[in-house]
Amino acid sequence: MQLLRLAWALAASAVCFLLLLLLHNQILREGQLAAGTCEIVTLDRDSSQPRRTIARQTARCACRKGQIAGTTRARPACVDVRIVRSRQWCEMTPCLDDEGCDLLVNQSGWTCTQPGGRVKTTTVS
Repeated sequence: MQLLRLAWALAASAVCFLLLLLLHNQILREGQLAAGTCEIVTLDRDSSQPRRTIARQTARCACRKGQIAGTTRARPACVDVRIVRSRQWCEMTPCLDDEGCDLLVNQSGWTCTQPGGRVKTTTVS
């Protein structure tokens, strides 16, 4: 009878241990991004100046080897590191499909021009 109780106690302990292990792994996985993906961490908007909105966003990315955090179609994305090193920003397709991309003269960023003439300027810091 005592042997049966000991077996049940050991089995219950093993099940509890496995459940704790699974729960621990799930908690660790939730904080990690899948390889090649990004998420926006902070987004601040300043509309204090008339006809002008300044937006600053911070993204967290888990890029693969040879990639770095960048922008594709107005969203954070992993892009080829060569694009960032050469400062040829328009090669990463940072603007939406209906917008035109132009490099700033000093290559510190780019502009996206919408069909109606509205211009969005992005600078890299």
